[in-house]
Amino acid sequence: MTLVGSYVALSKPLAAAFPVLLLAWLRFGIAAVAMLPWLRKPAHEPPMPLGIRRLVFLESFLGNFLFSICMIYGVSMTSAVSAGVVMAAIPAAVAVASWLLLRERVTGRTWAAVACAVVGIGLLGIAKPSHGAPDGSSQQDNALLGHLLLFAAVLCEAAYAVIGKKLTGSLGPKRISALINLWGLVLATPFGLYFAAQFDFGAVSAGLWVLLVFYALAASIWTVWLWMTGLRSIPAAQAGVFSVLLPVSAALTGVLALGERMGSLELLALAIALVGVALATLPGRAVSDL
Repeated sequence: MTLVGSYVALSKPLAAAFPVLLLAWLRFGIAAVAMLPWLRKPAHEPPMPLGIRRLVFLESFLGNFLFSICMIYGVSMTSAVSAGVVMAAIPAAVAVASWLLLRERVTGRTWAAVACAVVGIGLLGIAKPSHGAPDGSSQQDNALLGHLLLFAAVLCEAAYAVIGKKLTGSLGPKRISALINLWGLVLATPFGLYFAAQFDFGAVSAGLWVLLVFYALAASIWTVWLWMTGLRSIPAAQAGVFSVLLPVSAALTGVLALGERMGSLELLALAIALVGVALATLPGRAVSDL
C-alpha cells in the first residue's frame, strides 16, 4: 500500500512527459519483460477453467488497464494530495462491492466510512486548486474532472480486490501478476503504437526514464505480488487495515517529493478520509476496547 501511494503520486510527472495511453503501454511492456519467467504454469497448478480465464481478463481490464488510465489522467488534473484523499475511499468501496457482488454483510461502520469518503471528496471539490491552468474556472473544471476520474479508479480498484479474492484460490500470486499484466499490455498496445509513432522519445530525460522503470515495476510487479501473497496468508478484512498507508504515502510523496502544498481544506479532507479508512478496516473488538 505504501508503494501504491508513492507510484500514484509519482505518476504525475510521468503524465506530464508522456501521453497517458503511451505511458500505460510502456508500463505494461517493461513489466511483461521482467515477468516472463512468471508466465509459466507451475506443475502443481491445474489447467485454468473458462470461468477463471474470464476473471483474469476482468481483473486486468478493470484493475490494471482502466485503473491506470483513470488514475493517471486524474492525478494529472489534480494533485497527489487530492489523489490520496480520493483513494482513501478504496476500503469502503471494496466493502460495498463485496456486499453487491459477494453478498457479504456490510456493517453500520462501513456505511459511516462511505459517508467519510463522500465528505472528504466533497471538501476537495470546494478547496481552491493549487495546480492546473492559469484560468481559475478552467482550473476548477479540470480538478472536478480529475476527482471524478480518481473516483472511477477507486471503483476499478474495488472490483480488482473482489475478483482477486476469487483468483487467489486458484492461481499463485506470481502467475496472477504476470497474466493480468500481459492482458494489460494487449489492451494498451493499439493505443501505445499510435502514440509512440508520434512521440519524441529523445526529449525524455534520463531521470524520467528511471522513474518510468520504477513505476512499471512497482505498479505491475511488486505491489500485485505483495498484495496477492498477503491475501493468501491473512483475512481480507485484516489486510484492509494496511490500506491506510495508501493515502498517507500519496499525500506525503506529493508534499515531500513533488513540492505540492496542502491547504487547510485538503488537510481536513485527508483527516476525514483516514477516519473513514479506520472505520472500514479496524476490527470491531479493537474499537470497542478503546
